Amino acid sequence: MNKILFLIKKIIPKKLFVILQPGYHLVLNFMAVLWYRFPSNKLTVVGITGTTGKTTVTYMTVELLKKAGFKVGYTSTAMFSDGEKKWLNDKKMTMLGRFFTQKMLREMVKNKCDVAVVETTSEGIVQYRHRFINYDILLFTGLYPEHIDSHGSFENYKEAKLKLFEHLKKCSKKDLRFKIYDLREDKEGEGEQGLAFRARRSERKARFLASETKSGFIQKTIIVNLDDEYAEEFLEVGSGVNRKMGFTNKEKQNIKIPSVSLQKGGGQQIEKIEYKFLEMNKIGTKFIFDGTEVQLNILGSFNALNATAAGCVGRALGVSNKVIKKGLESIANNPGRLERIDEGQDFIVIIDYAFEPVSVTKLYETISVLEPAKVIHVLGSTGGGRDISRRAKLGGIAGEKADYVIVTNEDPYDDDPMEIIKDVANGAKKAGKKKSKNLWLIEDRRKGIKKAISLAGEGDVVLITGKGSEQAIAIKKGELMPWDDREIVRDFLTN
Repeated sequence: MNKILFLIKKIIPKKLFVILQPGYHLVLNFMAVLWYRFPSNKLTVVGITGTTGKTTVTYMTVELLKKAGFKVGYTSTAMFSDGEKKWLNDKKMTMLGRFFTQKMLREMVKNKCDVAVVETTSEGIVQYRHRFINYDILLFTGLYPEHIDSHGSFENYKEAKLKLFEHLKKCSKKDLRFKIYDLREDKEGEGEQGLAFRARRSERKARFLASETKSGFIQKTIIVNLDDEYAEEFLEVGSGVNRKMGFTNKEKQNIKIPSVSLQKGGGQQIEKIEYKFLEMNKIGTKFIFDGTEVQLNILGSFNALNATAAGCVGRALGVSNKVIKKGLESIANNPGRLERIDEGQDFIVIIDYAFEPVSVTKLYETISVLEPAKVIHVLGSTGGGRDISRRAKLGGIAGEKADYVIVTNEDPYDDDPMEIIKDVANGAKKAGKKKSKNLWLIEDRRKGIKKAISLAGEGDVVLITGKGSEQAIAIKKGELMPWDDREIVRDFLTN
């Protein structure tokens, strides 16, 4: 399919392709929802969007809701799940079209899921993949300049995100009661299977009876990071939805929180949840969620924000703080996000998806708690029309923060890999790194990772960024080369 689309793009003049593309996506997505019989109408659908943190918040939300007794399916940059099985995302795309997302939602309905969590991207919105999903809860993690080359400008990028919140107002109401009735179609069975069935039916009935809307209708809800400078715009676009929630850093809110009136948007009350980062420790990250202390098993002060966002989704679905705490504290690392690879070596290897300057900077703040002897950083940048300006910035951060920098291939698409590598390396050179002394340009990513491991000694941290758990490298003519940073590292460490 990728090869066919590549050929179509080559044949059709670019200007004509740009004109026809929106209609093509709209028709295709409408056909998909018809084929799969509007599956999102039979699920509580949570959409998560923002510049960074989407995948981690999706993962945390899923694990939290599962701990609260919900059956959950999800689609994200890292993983997919239909409620019964889960697998790594090998598509090099977060919000897939060509019938995939609607098919996944139909599988979730078939598997009796209560909730679908859909990581929703600006690219997916531009291609109308959100238009035929009946969302119930939308969560905005935050916004800063990214994907500019793809969207043409930051304003276009922001506008794409805002369209998702405008869409929520058009989504039809759903009745919670079908969740109880659907279960009656199943046979209770004997033994553990029957007990599990009866427990799930009891949970669903209790949630319905305890719901704030006794009619059974799910409240359309938006959840916004109030510390983001664009929070007010997202709250205003969401005017008219049933419920608004916001989360804010208790220590920083007086500095960063925008002038959002708690009665803004037609007199709607905005429910505000405060969180406070306490410390990073050897276990992970400790913070306070709405007055409740939580000890995450995941490093990163920014994960206090991510976990709070997930907790807000739980609150929107009626989960208590006690259960939210239990759910968050049970979460292990999301694949490819601050993921440690341990094969008994005397140094630490961390693989992370971070591919833009803000998230890479936060990553360095996080690993500082490990007190590394040296930091060896393997990184690259992306081709295919992605932000060229970020390349030198990434190199500059690595050049300043790491002891050794290895610049390698990431996802070149149709661009020259060495041109990208040189752009990144130039940033490292300006930060003081010297070629062949503490800076290496190695096009073959496998050889780049091998070089990093050969440089590592006791107490060092090898940081490999840009791909996380991605299962492919995007190369010329739309082709995907199978790849997994984690497996490459394990191979070197064990052999």
